[in-house]
Amino acid sequence: MSNQAILWSMLIVPWLTLFFIPKENIKYYMPVALFSALTSILVVETGENLGWFIYAEVALPLRTHSYVIFGLNIVTTIWLFHFAYGRFWFYLVIDILLNFGFIYLFHVYFLGSRGLFQEVGITPFVNAVITTLDGVLIYGYQMWQEGILVRSEKNICRTKLQPAAAKSLRDDNPND
Repeated sequence: MSNQAILWSMLIVPWLTLFFIPKENIKYYMPVALFSALTSILVVETGENLGWFIYAEVALPLRTHSYVIFGLNIVTTIWLFHFAYGRFWFYLVIDILLNFGFIYLFHVYFLGSRGLFQEVGITPFVNAVITTLDGVLIYGYQMWQEGILVRSEKNICRTKLQPAAAKSLRDDNPND
């Protein structure tokens, strides 16, 4: 399999797995998944500028390594929150296992053996720790986001306005 096929499959195939999650859960966890993509972009850009790692090839015609962030990262975040959100310690253990597995097995072993990725100024362990700290940050973001959603629902329910269809059909009051 060519490197381009691998890169494009990492961008597209994860999205196909979302057919197995209820649509409401995808909508509910999409903000945290996008926040995860944003923080991951910041970490990757920082890492490249500081010489921590090198991405040797991109999914053409794209100019960045968005195949990892906009495919695997977003979808994995949705799946992780779908199964583990609300149980922080369970979330943290699963996140650590995923981070170490992804970095050691996928980045270092698989992509490294194909010449697509190389860590030069950082160890895989430190990379996994940074990624885990990012996971804690996005968990906190989801908790904050959930508080906003709950508060806005309470405010919506306080309104006294009703649609015209909710008025009584009987004409008991002749003064109207």
